Order: sequence, then structure tokens, then C-alpha cells
Amino acid sequence: MPHIEPGSFLTLHYRLSGPDGRDFINTFEAQPATLSIGGGELSPGIEQRLLGLEEGTHTTIELAPGEAFGERQPEMVQWVARKLMNQLGDPMEQYVPGDVVQFPTPDGLGSYAGAVREVRADGAILFDFNHPLAGQPVRFEVQIIGVL
Repeated sequence: MPHIEPGSFLTLHYRLSGPDGRDFINTFEAQPATLSIGGGELSPGIEQRLLGLEEGTHTTIELAPGEAFGERQPEMVQWVARKLMNQLGDPMEQYVPGDVVQFPTPDGLGSYAGAVREVRADGAILFDFNHPLAGQPVRFEVQIIGVL
């Protein structure tokens, strides 16, 4: 049976959950995911734990706080002026805490997400750009369907 190595292409089902046990992502109830190790689709901490697993493996991996998505970084919680938000999107958009907003990367080729934490009366919006599971223990259940 093939084993997962750096650069392997995988077909797998996986479930990612935080400390409260709620699913953050769950492919077991849908189509399996296809990805490559080192391609950035999974965090480096999770990819490291997959290395060496054999095709057909179904296991659960417990990751310590910060191991999957790093520690929370206070500098990644930032105020963004409403004027900038109007330039980036719909000026009529009403943001509320809990909304997740996609921002373009500086090169315009990708995007990253920020979660709204607070909206001030002047329209400025406090965004948290940390991964929602940063600094938390993570449970990663995986079923390796295929390894190429």
C-alpha cells in the first residue's frame, strides 16, 4: 500500500473540529477532497501528522493548542476604515459581528479572510485575521482513500 510522502496527491475524507467538538469542515457527508501534500490546502501541522500514513487508514489525530493553525496573534486583529471597505466591495454592505469577509492579497492573485468582531459608529470595522482555530486544540479525523 502506498504511504503519504511530501508531494503526494491524496483523495481523502476529513473532519476538522475545535475544542467544542463542532465540525469546522466535514467532507464525510459529501464528496471526498483531493489535495497535494505541500500544496497549502491543509496547515503544515496537519500535513506533518499525515506523513507516513498508509492508503486505507482511518484515524483521528489530536493536535495541541496552536499546533494546527499557530498561536493567536494580537497584531492580526485590526481596525479597517469604512472608506477602504467601500473601495473593496459594496458601499451599501452592512457588516455585523460574525461576518467573514474576503480580502484580496496585495498582488491581487489570492485572498484571505477576516472575521468581523466589532463595528464602530463611525463605520470602522474591527477584523480578526487569525484562523478561527488558531491557538486552540484541534481534532482531525481522516480516512485516506487514495495516495498517488
